[in-house]
Amino acid sequence: MLKKNFVQEWRKITLMEWVLMALLAAMNGVLTSLLSHVNQLLTSLGGSMLTSTIVGLYMVYGLLAMYIIRKPGAALFTYLIGALMQIMIGTSYGPWSAIIAALCYAVIVEPLFYLFRYKRFGWSVMLFTGVAMTPLWYIIAAFMFGYIHYESWVLIVTLVIRCISGMLLCGWLTKWLGDRIKHTRYVRPFALGRDAMDRSA
Repeated sequence: MLKKNFVQEWRKITLMEWVLMALLAAMNGVLTSLLSHVNQLLTSLGGSMLTSTIVGLYMVYGLLAMYIIRKPGAALFTYLIGALMQIMIGTSYGPWSAIIAALCYAVIVEPLFYLFRYKRFGWSVMLFTGVAMTPLWYIIAAFMFGYIHYESWVLIVTLVIRCISGMLLCGWLTKWLGDRIKHTRYVRPFALGRDAMDRSA
C-alpha cells in the first residue's frame, strides 16, 4: 500500500517541478566542481576530519527540492539527477559512489517527510533531517574508501563532525535559503510559494 501510494503521488509531479529539480541538480554539479578544490585543500591540511566539515553542502540540493516542492519523490529524483550529472561531468570517486550517495540521502529524506505528511518543515525538523542524512553514507563510504581502517576515535570524531556539518550546512542552510525565497515570484507555482501566500493572506 505504501509503495502504491508513493508511486501514485510522484506521478503528480508537474513539468515545472521536474525543471526545478533539474536546475537544482545542475547547480549542485557546479558547486561540487568548485568544492572539489576546497576538498583537496582541506584533505591536505587535516585529512578526513577537516574534509568532513563541508559534507553538508553536498546534500543541500535534494533537501531544498523537498522543501520547495513538498511531494513524494522530490528529493529522490533530484539526488538521482544530480548523481547522473556528476557522472557525466566526471567524478574522481567513481560513478557508483555518486549513485549510492544519492540513494543514501534519499532513503532518509523521503520516509521522514512521508511520516510528516509533507506538512512539517520547521527548524527542528530541518535540522534533524540534516543530521539524519549523514550516518548512512558515511558508514558505506567507510568501507568503500577504506576509512574503516582508521582508529576508532578518528571514525567517531569524524562522524560527529559530519553530523554537525549536515545539521548546519544542509538542514539549517536549506531552511534559511528556502525562507529567503518563499515570498518571491520564482517559487509561487510550488508548494513553498503557495504556503507562503496562504500564510500572508
